[in-house]
Amino acid sequence: MSSNIIGELAGNMGTFVVNTTTEVTKYIDAIVVLEETIFTSIKVNGVDAKNTYIQDATLAVKAGAIITPINDLQFSGLQLSSGSVALVLG
Repeated sequence: MSSNIIGELAGNMGTFVVNTTTEVTKYIDAIVVLEETIFTSIKVNGVDAKNTYIQDATLAVKAGAIITPINDLQFSGLQLSSGSVALVLG
């Protein structure tokens, strides 16, 4: 029996790198921070929920942080003020 370990780690729908300040709308299973990043928004069902996931959203989230949605939800989009992230698509 074989296993798709890369698919499980990277998401069966792949990844998408965000490196601009333009809002992105996608079904997102996880956000991987690639460099110090400040978020304008992290949306769940179209509503900004960044304060649920970031204690002080005015400060940069450090590279290597992985943000996952709670309660079996998916993120519905995000916007950055600075930095870059890899989205694990769902």
